Amino acid sequence: MQAIILAGGFGTRLKSMVSAVPKPMAPVNGRPFLSYLLDNLNNYGFQKVVLAVGYQKESIINFYKNRYKNIAIQYSVEEEPLGTGGCLKQAMELIDEDYVFVLNGDTMFDINYHEMAKLETFSIACKEMYDFDRYGEVRMDSNHTILSFEEKSFVKNGYINGGIYYLPKNIFSTYRLSKKFSLESTKMMPSWPGRLTVMSTQSSRSSPSLRLLMGRPLISGTPSFTVRPSTGMEA
Repeated sequence: MQAIILAGGFGTRLKSMVSAVPKPMAPVNGRPFLSYLLDNLNNYGFQKVVLAVGYQKESIINFYKNRYKNIAIQYSVEEEPLGTGGCLKQAMELIDEDYVFVLNGDTMFDINYHEMAKLETFSIACKEMYDFDRYGEVRMDSNHTILSFEEKSFVKNGYINGGIYYLPKNIFSTYRLSKKFSLESTKMMPSWPGRLTVMSTQSSRSSPSLRLLMGRPLISGTPSFTVRPSTGMEA
């Protein structure tokens, strides 16, 4: 299995706490947060990870170089901000399998990657939530087809994007896209091939038509978790 980790953001919300390093490198218990993500992927047997880097890219490249444990590391360098879609499209050029996982570099989400890989179609890991306004909602119709990614507002019951996608490598090939674009673009959304049906990591119920994998968010990229600047960190 292969993955792309989006690690090029500016980390605006955490700058008051971690300004010397990019957000994925925020120290958590003496180690960069990104190392915990890579540990999880390594445990699932990932062979290759492409780090899509931009802001303060040198601190990530110099730290991880070309390998982390059993994972080969490659870098897709964002010389200018390309948006979530633009940097992903660029990173796809380094992927040599038909499908790839895409993760945000500032969030850990507790899912079973092996189960998600069995879907062999466009998929998003989401979590069902109640009475929330901190996250945007993933909206779907009665057939569980993605309609939109909504901005933050109060929702009585709905699904939030867990920040993990399972995408075919050629997902962008049918679109005329600018160099800079958002992965959640409303222009792309109506023709995305994904169907969403819930699979819970906390339940034994499942279905052969699963397209949405529900998991448990462990850490999110906001100032709600404790980070302390550190001059030296272990991988």
